[in-house]
Amino acid sequence: MELRRLKYFLAVAETRNFSQAAARCHIAQSAISQQIARLERDVGARLFSRTTRSVRLTEAGKLLQLHARRVLADVDDARTALDALSGLRRGRLRLGLLQLSASPVDLAETMAEYQTRHPGIELQVTHAPGGEMAGAVLAGDLDVAVVALEPRQVPDGLDHRVLARDPLVLVVPPGHVLARRPVVGLDDLPRGHRLIQFTEGSGLRHQVEAAFTRAGVEPGRTLQVGQIQDMIRLAARGIGVTVVPRSSVFGADSPGTRSGTALPYGAHALRLADHRAVRHIRALHDSRRPTPAATAFLEVLYRYAP
Repeated sequence: MELRRLKYFLAVAETRNFSQAAARCHIAQSAISQQIARLERDVGARLFSRTTRSVRLTEAGKLLQLHARRVLADVDDARTALDALSGLRRGRLRLGLLQLSASPVDLAETMAEYQTRHPGIELQVTHAPGGEMAGAVLAGDLDVAVVALEPRQVPDGLDHRVLARDPLVLVVPPGHVLARRPVVGLDDLPRGHRLIQFTEGSGLRHQVEAAFTRAGVEPGRTLQVGQIQDMIRLAARGIGVTVVPRSSVFGADSPGTRSGTALPYGAHALRLADHRAVRHIRALHDSRRPTPAATAFLEVLYRYAP
């Protein structure tokens, strides 16, 4: 089974289109069709169900897709390890990161220092919900992920280390009934409030919902937004209230900043009475599949953890 055929197979599996897969692989469509046909003969099973309108993976194709990703990832890891014999001169590091503006760890500085040390390493960065990125590390599609997940949410088999604690705060507009309180409970929110929530399936969404459950109240009407800074601005303008990490309001380097001094439109960030309303930022990796590039990145990352 040739590696190039596996690459062509994955391209078709991901695009569900032979023409697009051929363009991605820089070969003719007829050539990629021939290579897929030969791969199907090699494995003794049809890998795709093809009609004039669609291309779908068969059960055999789905099974091969899982193994092909691991095989090609292992080949990349081997090449990187061989490069490491004479230093990290070239290679690739696949990172999964939470939003830079919502992290108490200075991820931008971490990446800058890493690139200064290892300029030949290509960085590929993915932003996605934490559970999705954790699954990608387990599958071998990411080398390292920085996520906001609790231990029970981390897949078995992954190594994880806490980088920082990031308390949650309630952001309310000026003039809100709770605006002048130094500490509030989520059960203090007036009935019928609108809650601006983060993306469903994210670690932050899970933690906010858990905090409302502990308070014994429903989140109320919700508005889902995909950027934390947008959540803050919308809350500041009175569209609703929101619960966000403190670092997204005050930054990574100012844990002692007074409430309400870093928000637009005169809004307020209020400390929550719930001491469990804290995001734990974790670094995830798979020590069973170590790469020199990932090991070097973790070394820099741990230095920047507060």
